[in-house]
Amino acid sequence: MLKIGLTGGIGCGKSTVSRLFADLGMPIIDADEISHRLVARGQPALQRIAQVFGSEILLENGELNRAALKARIFDNSQAKQQLEAILHPLVFSSCAEQLRSLTGAYCILSIPLLFETHAESFVDRILVVDCDETTQIARVQRRDNLSLERIQAIIATQVSSTFRKAHAHDIVDNSKNDTTLAEQVKKLHNFYLSLSHC
Repeated sequence: MLKIGLTGGIGCGKSTVSRLFADLGMPIIDADEISHRLVARGQPALQRIAQVFGSEILLENGELNRAALKARIFDNSQAKQQLEAILHPLVFSSCAEQLRSLTGAYCILSIPLLFETHAESFVDRILVVDCDETTQIARVQRRDNLSLERIQAIIATQVSSTFRKAHAHDIVDNSKNDTTLAEQVKKLHNFYLSLSHC
């Protein structure tokens, strides 16, 4: 099975592109969803995170206080690395497990930090979703209600759009409208089907 690594900057539309591939009947493995499941209440990963970062990153009901954890790691690269050391191996292990149970021509592995985690070898091809920075910022502001400074700081922690596009096998431009996006995805879908039958 052909493994397509889907990535892109915050607000570029990775979820929308994943949904379009899913609508075409293709299996999606989403690293963000796996990460969310791993830190659900009572999960070993959450207990480990609480050991490292202290019980203040937990809510009273035992769930993860995402805002508190984000605040802890945002300007602290050592804390960020500690968190990634706990979560990333578990996320990739879970991705591999899901892959083993799939059948079909190809699947989409949505990995937002594909380049940042040096996971290029985990997939066969890299598909980058890209859009201009103004659109990117506007989308994140609408969705997450963050300040412009915070969004720009998040963008700065990710590899640049130029880097992503230079290392991509395929690029989807999500600066325009949904119709254009759907057409691009349909073309890629047919292309990936043809590759998987080679």
